[in-house]
Amino acid sequence: MRIGHGYDVHRLIEGRRLVLCGEEIPYEMGLLGHSDADVAVHALMDALLGAMALGDIGKLFPDSDEKFKNADSMLLLSEVIKLMRKNGFELGNADITIIAERPKLSPYIPKMRENLSAAFSCENSRISVKATTEEGLGLAGEGIAAHAVVLLEQRIQKLRL
Repeated sequence: MRIGHGYDVHRLIEGRRLVLCGEEIPYEMGLLGHSDADVAVHALMDALLGAMALGDIGKLFPDSDEKFKNADSMLLLSEVIKLMRKNGFELGNADITIIAERPKLSPYIPKMRENLSAAFSCENSRISVKATTEEGLGLAGEGIAAHAVVLLEQRIQKLRL
């Protein structure tokens, strides 16, 4: 088994969509970034890559590459999942914490979990998404951050005698 941790943060700005775990959240601001700036999925991808000791998303999807401009992070996640399976791993579970003063995210969490479990083709019980605030400290409404922890299980290879 392998454990990976990921973290990401983006600034909130006007004129952008707010997308978290592949779900568009109605809000007057969105996250600034080269791609769709889905901080939760970015943290998740970094956790997956970290568990496999394969670097981070900046290495795979550099912001200097125009083909990733406004990219859908769920599509990028699908590439990381393919890499995970190619390297002989399956997801044990994922636990994501989104840190945001606003907007209130609890109504969207069930759909976020569905989006991620569909991406991994796994049961919903393997995906946890939580939201919290910093009680007016830290980011204090300037942005949104996310932490992700994953457990990867290496598939057992059959021995030939």
